[in-house]
Amino acid sequence: MNNQFSKKHILLLLICGALIGLINGFFGGGGGMLCVPILEKAIGLESKKAHATTLCVILPLCIVSAVIYIYNNNIDFVNLSWVSFGAVTGGVIGAFFLSKINSKWLSVIFAILMFGVGVKMVI
Repeated sequence: MNNQFSKKHILLLLICGALIGLINGFFGGGGGMLCVPILEKAIGLESKKAHATTLCVILPLCIVSAVIYIYNNNIDFVNLSWVSFGAVTGGVIGAFFLSKINSKWLSVIFAILMFGVGVKMVI
């Protein structure tokens, strides 16, 4: 991707970022599920780069959201410690597999996951 961005492209990036931040802050997560397709379709990033970029976008976003949730006393720290251990372990394994998987298969797996989550939320 060209490093010279037009004002229109920068505005698109800012709007997409604001939407992703709003979704993540409001639901306490889920911004990544929105970020990947936005980076792929609206911005034109290749699938692996969209997934990796999403991780880098969501980390600081989650930290900011977590600080607000802690400030409002909305965190269960006992469950947090156990879930965090599993999430970090899974994140390391997932990042390893991201570098090994074909971009086409990554898109298929992601689409199936999003569809399954959507169906589960409706039911």
